[in-house]
Amino acid sequence: MMELVSRLAREPWTDRPACVHPVLSAVARAAHDHSTSAGRRELLPLAPHFLNTNHTGFQPSARLVALCVSTALTGGELQPDEEHRLGRAHRTALQLLDSDGGTDQWWLRFRWSEAFYRTFVAIEHAAEAVAVTARVTGGDRDVRLRALLKQCLRTQGAVRTSPAS
Repeated sequence: MMELVSRLAREPWTDRPACVHPVLSAVARAAHDHSTSAGRRELLPLAPHFLNTNHTGFQPSARLVALCVSTALTGGELQPDEEHRLGRAHRTALQLLDSDGGTDQWWLRFRWSEAFYRTFVAIEHAAEAVAVTARVTGGDRDVRLRALLKQCLRTQGAVRTSPAS
């Protein structure tokens, strides 16, 4: 799906188009990888919504991680190591979203640059959360992954909800 987005953006053929936030791109790749063939086809209409979602700052990355991780944590039975890693990722994202600029947030910002967090740390956290969500959620995995991807797009302001949806 990200290759389609790269073509829509008139960028070189890649699964990491520059116009898409790197964490959002990682979520899309993971959702695509964990979907069935039919589920992958149903993701394609979302492609235009990814254009121009690459916003800088800790907030966009942390929002995406918090959403993906909270979905994974509430989805079902996790392995203890998964629960521990995802719990730490969730706490980190929530601390980065803390708007009062407390000591914990200062420490995290000192520890990681925004570029390092969004390019390495947040991508790993979000991709693992999507993989866990795909494995542990009941019901139709494709529906759950597509719904998570739509929620992620909403956090970036890419999908507007209509009264009927």
